[in-house]
Amino acid sequence: MATLAVILARAGSKGLPCKNVADLAGRPLIAHTIDHALAANSLDHVVVSTDGHDIATVACRAGVEVIERPAQLAHDTATVDAAARHAAQVCEADTQSTFDAVVILYGNVPLRPPTLIDAAVHKLRDTGADSVQSVCPVGKHHPYWMKRVGDDRDSASRGTPDDALLMYEDNAVYRRQDLPPVYMLDGGVIAVTRDSLFTTAEGEPHAFLGGDRRAVVTQPGEVVDVDNELDLMLARVILVKGQHGVVDATSDVA
Repeated sequence: MATLAVILARAGSKGLPCKNVADLAGRPLIAHTIDHALAANSLDHVVVSTDGHDIATVACRAGVEVIERPAQLAHDTATVDAAARHAAQVCEADTQSTFDAVVILYGNVPLRPPTLIDAAVHKLRDTGADSVQSVCPVGKHHPYWMKRVGDDRDSASRGTPDDALLMYEDNAVYRRQDLPPVYMLDGGVIAVTRDSLFTTAEGEPHAFLGGDRRAVVTQPGEVVDVDNELDLMLARVILVKGQHGVVDATSDVA
């Protein structure tokens, strides 16, 4: 199964400006995702889709092809699948080939288990699914323990105060061990067949994931998605402690 990896990395970011080239263990943030893609055995070609000059420079230094993303696909409301389709089309035109699957990787995710990408691609191939995404357990952030504040539908008739603390989901679960398993998307990897990626439907933003969607499960802390300064600090702590063995903290800038 010929597989293309598209690393998505916009130049703009509201939560953490220039996050994709922020310093992490002596290297630009995106360099870690590039490492993950190049180390995966299941990928046949790797490209970086970006509108940022500094990001493109990091990719070029790593020997990775850069797909220049047009402005209409680089704003903060542009969709992931649209950017991935554009990159796939450009790459296929350049290589005069067609890929069977596309792996979408976010450039702002510097920590992933070393086998995660291959696990997703292998599951996509072996199960015949339309897509595979990585998820991790929500733990103590379980929806059963989430609350609403003053937004009860019957508040007007019942006189509920604006700051009333209400259950998000009615339940009587007291112990964490008794919570039903729930998972959240962690952003580590999305593997999708080409046919599914190029499927769009009005009013269905996730149509590109197809009907048969599978999961690979990670553990808390194995994947870190950097969207703000706190996320970046967490990634630095994990890398410095060497829990993932991704890079040496003294490595040269890519």
